[in-house]
Amino acid sequence: IQAKAAQPTSSTPPVQTVEKGTKKTITLPNGEVIWDLNGEWDVYLENYGPWSQFGNYRVVYKVTQHGSSFVVIRPTGTPWMPPGSEAMRGELDKSGIKKVQLITPIGTLDAKGQIGEDGNKMIIDDGEKTRATYTRK
Repeated sequence: IQAKAAQPTSSTPPVQTVEKGTKKTITLPNGEVIWDLNGEWDVYLENYGPWSQFGNYRVVYKVTQHGSSFVVIRPTGTPWMPPGSEAMRGELDKSGIKKVQLITPIGTLDAKGQIGEDGNKMIIDDGEKTRATYTRK
């Protein structure tokens, strides 16, 4: 993920191809090995650029994965989104995050994401307004 000059910077976790036998992985019926993202994650949300007025904050989200698809749920609500609502959804492949979308009060944002080499950290960024750093609990 590359930050624009006017945006805050963050360290992106190194990325590696998932290997069979690595902790926190699952093997799909087609034999492809992908990260297992299931569970609770501590999330630091950073709003920048046109969304900087909304500030930065921490939340806990729950990831549920079915095969290569995953959904992130907000266990507690916010002033803008109800408890149990989707915060993010995406698809994985052997290289990590193939596709990811952030679910916001104004709609869905396409984003890019990376998973750290140990599978315990993710950074999701739409490139214009918001960045989420996920750390496995």
